[in-house]
Amino acid sequence: MGNVTGGCHCGEIRYEVSGEPAVHALCHCTDCRRHAGAPMVGWVMVAEDALKVTKGEPRIYRSSEHGRRYFCTNCGSGLFYTNGDMLPGFIDIQSGTYDDPGAAPATMHIQVAERLRWMETAHELPAFDRFPPTE
Repeated sequence: MGNVTGGCHCGEIRYEVSGEPAVHALCHCTDCRRHAGAPMVGWVMVAEDALKVTKGEPRIYRSSEHGRRYFCTNCGSGLFYTNGDMLPGFIDIQSGTYDDPGAAPATMHIQVAERLRWMETAHELPAFDRFPPTE
């Protein structure tokens, strides 16, 4: 995949990733959902040394005993996740923060035991290019 760049919503934090990702998973766990305010979160897992923050400094939130969530203090964008106990040597990057999130397709769903029931059929909902008709 080569080098990938990304950053937070406001641009205060920028990063670069080199090398190939280990996996790109869509996580349905309650913890990710509540932190992101979204029904699921895409995570690209890479070796810790493959990620370089090139601008700014994310803040770290201790979301559990071993879990650490990195985010921008200015705009609140979630960026990275580490768990040295469960995933030593790896860091997860929120794939929605990539400059080109479509370049790294997800390869699996994880934590589906906690998936919202309506997400199982979300692909069946009506779809609109922009907003639904108002009439």
